[in-house]
This record gives sequence, structure tokens and C-alpha cells, in this order.
Amino acid sequence: MCADRLAGMTANRPEGRVAELCTRMRSFIDDEVIPLEPVLSRHDDKAAEALAGLKGRAKELGLWALGHPEEMGGGGVPFLDFVYLNEIIGRSEYGQLAVGSVSMQDALMIQRHGTAEQRERWIPGLVSGDILPSVGMTEPEVAGSDPVLVQTTARLENGEWVIDGHKWFTTGAAQAGYCTVFARTEPESTPLHRSISAIIVPIDTPGLEIVRAIPTMGHDPSDHYEVRYSGVRVPEKNVLGERGNGFVVAQDRLGPGRIFHCMRWLGQAQRAFELMCARANSRFAHGSLLGEKGEIQRYIAESAADIQAARLMTLDAARVMDAGEDARVQIGLVKFRGAQMLHDVVDRAIQVHGALGLTADTPLEGMYRRARYARIYDGPDEVHRMSTARRMLRDPERVPWR
Repeated sequence: MCADRLAGMTANRPEGRVAELCTRMRSFIDDEVIPLEPVLSRHDDKAAEALAGLKGRAKELGLWALGHPEEMGGGGVPFLDFVYLNEIIGRSEYGQLAVGSVSMQDALMIQRHGTAEQRERWIPGLVSGDILPSVGMTEPEVAGSDPVLVQTTARLENGEWVIDGHKWFTTGAAQAGYCTVFARTEPESTPLHRSISAIIVPIDTPGLEIVRAIPTMGHDPSDHYEVRYSGVRVPEKNVLGERGNGFVVAQDRLGPGRIFHCMRWLGQAQRAFELMCARANSRFAHGSLLGEKGEIQRYIAESAADIQAARLMTLDAARVMDAGEDARVQIGLVKFRGAQMLHDVVDRAIQVHGALGLTADTPLEGMYRRARYARIYDGPDEVHRMSTARRMLRDPERVPWR
């Protein structure tokens, strides 16, 4: 057991087919996606045209939907191996959209919990990229980090769910084909963790109103939406998984989702690191290159150490998940540590660039804004630290090095 665990920990480079895919993915992201970032950021017809071209190119190169299981029509790359690919995809904020990985966790959620009819209706479009998903969980009136507080309700009436509620930060709602809405469906006497259900709601369903795109740090409009549900009716069969089992469905989605975030953060941090080194090796000030100054060398060394530590933690969490084991401790640890790593590395890169780092002439100012998001979405740092500590206090054998 210890030998197997050590082997998993030290395999920090891809091999075989995955290594070859990583080489092609790096060329695609760096040479084709990143140069188009200024166009893609405009969110207009030219941006849509550019993204469509990148999607077609990814499919042509055999880089589309690589992490989706083969039975879905995807590339079938195992979860652990996908870490290597997704850290490259994450070098660009548009990488996910360009290579079809943005729908991966939602497709897996439907595959695991959906009926045959739900899988047939939604999964092919998710894998092909013709359908984008969204999830309605967070609500402005209650703490988003505590999902059992959901106030949106759904009641059965003549074989239909009637949904009423208010959601926000429903990412991609305006572009999505459907939203998985988490709503309270059970009587008040039901334990909180068994009172919420996940219900699939097509976006064009009457009563579903996209109120606005929520202005967020540096993005107006953004792809996070406020949505109201007023007497929205969908068939009873649209419940995803068992009735009252929405909390389990949500956790099954959020666990892999948090690892996907950590993978992408590695790519962003590595790109910031490269920019920092290039600047340090080229900028002359106060008698020498920046890279010859001890403080800048400290930034470089600490950033490399932070990235590698987060990378090994991410690989270990993915390895545990691949083995079908409980990875909640590993996921919790790398979620808050990886978010802090990303912030710190990008912050140091901006510092080395000086005033230039504050401008849109480099990608760093946008990366810094997105790094700040990382400490909140899919659970704030404080909640992950608290919940992970509690698990280890209840059972000290759950520490990741056992």
C-alpha cells in the first residue's frame, strides 16, 4: 500500500499517450488560443466566431472533450492523467471552452445520477459542445457556502414540479441549454440534508427569468447571472437522482469541480511564473537586471516551490479519486492552498512587472482578478479549512500521508 501510494505521488510527469496529448495541447493553447484572448474577451459576434473556430480546430486536432469518458463519446483520459492536460488548458481562461472541458463535471453528474432518458437527452450535446450547462444553487438571501439553507422551493402539482425562487451566480445561464436547479422539495420535518432535490430545468421554460448579468471584478457584463423562478413548471421526471438527494448530487459535482479548478490554477500560475522570469531577465534597474537582485530571486524561488507543492497536492487528490477512494480531505486541502498559491504567484509577477503589471498590456491584471475569485467560488477558504480540519479531528487516520 505504501509503495503504491509513493508511486502515485512521484509520478509527476505524464507518460505515453498523455505526454503526446500534452505536447499538442500546449501548442494549441499557446499558439492558437492565447493569441486570440483579446478578441475572445469582447463577448461580441467576432468573439463568438473566434471561439467557434477554436472549437473546430480542437476537434480537428483530436483535443476535444478528452476528459469525458469514452462511453459518452469523449476521449476517455483517466481523471489523474487529465490533471496534466487541464493545467495546460488552464493557461488561458478560454481554454475550457476551446477544448470542450467546460461541461465535463455536469456531464459526469448526469451520467452518474440521471435516468436513461436524461442521459440520452443531454449528454450528447454536452460532449459535442452544442449544449452548455448551468447550475442554480447560490442564492443572494442566504449563505452560499451552506447549501442546506436553500430557500427555492419545488412542489409537485399534477405530475409537475412547480418551482419558485431566486438564484444568483448561475454561471453561463444566458448561454446554457438547461439549469440544474437545487430546490427544497421535502416537508419541514425532513432532515436538512435530505430536504433538497436537483431538478433539470430547460432555460426556455416559461417563468424562468434571467434578470441580469451580475457585474463582477473587472467584468461588466460577466457570465454570472441572477435568475428568478416564478411558477416554473417541469415534468416530475426531471428530478436528477433520488428525490431529496440533491445534497449528494451537489457534492458529487463539486468534488471533481474543485479539482478541475485546482488543475487550471496550476496553468495560470505557471504562465504568471514564466512572465515573471522573462521580465526579471530583461528589465534593467538600479545597476543590474531585476533577476540579479536577491528579493526578486526570492519571488522566483518561492513561486516555484508554491506551484510544485500545489501541483503534487492536486495530483494526489486526483489519484485518490481515480482509485475510487474518499478524497474529501485531499480536495479540501488543495482547494484552499491552491487558491492562495495562485494569488501569491500572480501577485509576485505583478510586483516584478511594476506599473506595467497593472495595465492590460499583460494578462496579469486579469489573472489577478480571477485569482481573487478562487478563494470564494465552490466554497470559501474558511469553510474548506474548517470542514477539512473537522474530518481529521474526528479521524486522525484520514490525514493524506497515511
